[in-house]
Amino acid sequence: MRKDLLISIILTISTLLLLIKCQPTTKIPTSSEEAIHEVYEMPPVELKYGLPVDSFQIIEGTVKRNQNLSHLLLPMGISAKTIDQIAKSNDVFDVRQMRSGNSFKFFLSKDSLAVPKYFIYEHTLTDYVVIQLTDSVDIWLGEKPTIIEKKLAQGTINTNLWDAMVDNNINPLMSIELSEIYAWSIDFFGLKQGDQFFVIYEERFLDSVSVGIERIHAALFNHQNKDFYAIYFVQDDKGSYFDEEGNSLRKAFLKAPLKFNRISSRFSKNRYHPVLKIYRPHSGIDYAAPEGTPVYSVGDGVIVKKGYQKNGAGNYIKIKHNSVYTTQYAHLKSYARGLTNGDHVSQGQLIGYVGRTGYATGPHLDFRFFKNGEAVDPLKIDAPSVEPIKKINREEFEKLKLEFLELLDQNRRDYNNQLRQIADNIKSK
Repeated sequence: MRKDLLISIILTISTLLLLIKCQPTTKIPTSSEEAIHEVYEMPPVELKYGLPVDSFQIIEGTVKRNQNLSHLLLPMGISAKTIDQIAKSNDVFDVRQMRSGNSFKFFLSKDSLAVPKYFIYEHTLTDYVVIQLTDSVDIWLGEKPTIIEKKLAQGTINTNLWDAMVDNNINPLMSIELSEIYAWSIDFFGLKQGDQFFVIYEERFLDSVSVGIERIHAALFNHQNKDFYAIYFVQDDKGSYFDEEGNSLRKAFLKAPLKFNRISSRFSKNRYHPVLKIYRPHSGIDYAAPEGTPVYSVGDGVIVKKGYQKNGAGNYIKIKHNSVYTTQYAHLKSYARGLTNGDHVSQGQLIGYVGRTGYATGPHLDFRFFKNGEAVDPLKIDAPSVEPIKKINREEFEKLKLEFLELLDQNRRDYNNQLRQIADNIKSK
């Protein structure tokens, strides 16, 4: 009897164990947070300027001409005391730097009172200022998220470099970047139809809109059937551009003392003077440019003469660069503030503005170059390079150079093949 009872108990326990094993398992949440997420997945919060936009009403606007911060905040009920407090916090945000045309936004409470909580001013396309208007005033700077893309660009000059960028859907600011890289080796006033450029670079984008050229890694400019390479390389913790031989593209002198205008008169031993109505030598280059165009020193040096010549140069500056070279800038409207005789100036430093003083029929810069005291053609000066690639860096530079030159040359071959195919298609029609 006891034996039958024991067998019955064992069978009952076995059955219970089998039933438990066959039950579907249920995950037990390890925390209350996990349990909540299993029941309800929290939707993502949309942020703008670091603020949850769904929590506010938003009013947008554009700063109008002659408007300042008070014009924007006072109508929204912000007190003059608070505005003064903001204005005194110019270590973060200088309210005097607000510009017409720039965007601003108010973030207001979502209740019936619509109290302004935050004011956002977009300083640039990417940089902005956030001002907290409630409780204690707080100000901070922010930057919109952007992406950087590596790109290839190419084009052919038909009229000028700027138009070539527009024609090829390239950020026109590329023309300025290239003109600065090649400022010592290419005369951008003398570009010819058919000149070509090829560039490997990085460009920054905000919501698919270009906000600037970041870095040009390498470029090839074919000017008057001559190739000019530029390769970016960091040497002694300083980045600069070098040609394919490892020589710096930065010369002792800039090619021109002002940017993006035309040459109206060249160096000549017998030029007809438009004011004096006689033929005589013209020992310089005339750059036609709008009055007020900035003029820069083409090299480091010392101002040896700053003055006025009534029957000739008008307002002019003469700069001695070394024991060999001196330059002169004439017909200036005015000088850069604070310059006096004996001052040291740096290459690319602002020295004055284009004018029409002295013997001049219109606004232009008369630029002259002297070598050992004798006037020479500025366009034919072959200035020495700055320090080339050092021996210790040569192997690294050669490796980088081969990589970029292969890309540039391949890009040129592909581009010119496309041009030939287009030309052939036009001829066959």
